[in-house]
Amino acid sequence: MTARGRNRVALFLPIAMGLLIAITLLLLSIPPYLAWLTAWGIATFATYAVDKAQAHRGAWRVPEAVLHALSLAGGVVGGWLGMLALRHKTRKPIFWIVLALASIVWAGIGLYASGLGR
Repeated sequence: MTARGRNRVALFLPIAMGLLIAITLLLLSIPPYLAWLTAWGIATFATYAVDKAQAHRGAWRVPEAVLHALSLAGGVVGGWLGMLALRHKTRKPIFWIVLALASIVWAGIGLYASGLGR
């Protein structure tokens, strides 16, 4: 598989997983905001875990842009857990910055959605 094909798979699989989990949680009557964050958190953590495993093997890697995009899309908790629990990407300042900004954005969205931010 070419590098371009691997990058597409690295992007498609977490997105498909996140959407599938979100739909499942919504069907179980989980509030939309919580379903969204949970789904993308799981997808993001799983992607960090795959990237970490691939780093150990010296195999293809998940592009950093994919990890950032997943965190910004709502996987911020999974990003923090992936970074801290798996000790992955902790030496790269951009990951701290993106996760901090995503945390602020999603906390703000949560406050607004709950009615506290109005």
